[in-house]
Amino acid sequence: MLSRLLALSRYLTCVAVIGIIIASIALLFYEGLVVISTLIDMLHDGTISPKVSKLMAVGLIEAIDIFLIAIVAHIIGLGLYRLFVDPELPLPKWLKLQDLDDLKSQLVSSVIAVLAVLFLREAVGWDGQRDLLRFGGALAMVIGVLILYLVAKGKKH
Repeated sequence: MLSRLLALSRYLTCVAVIGIIIASIALLFYEGLVVISTLIDMLHDGTISPKVSKLMAVGLIEAIDIFLIAIVAHIIGLGLYRLFVDPELPLPKWLKLQDLDDLKSQLVSSVIAVLAVLFLREAVGWDGQRDLLRFGGALAMVIGVLILYLVAKGKKH
């Protein structure tokens, strides 16, 4: 009886999965609306200048950052569902998940991409006032540690 109850408790993961998927979808749609609203505002303004194009580039990079975060959340939700509820859930070939370590590796890889986009956003929007070298160095150290984590995990498999 207890073992059956414990086996069924894996379905509690669905609470997290549903929350993550809903948040991911909401973030995707919200950022889509932000992009559309920004484009409409720029068209109504009608100003064409290098400053506006730089602002547009920074806005695009920020949108990519948010979209990446939403997609990472979606991948985590699908991965948790596959690992805990339905191991037969069809996923793309590039999303190989056999255990929780695989899901963590996917998350770490995605965090590295998000951090790189974060630096790109700061570099494109740099106004000469902030210390971009320190910011980039701090991000590089975090990315380096995450890469070491991935390498160490890869050696164990």
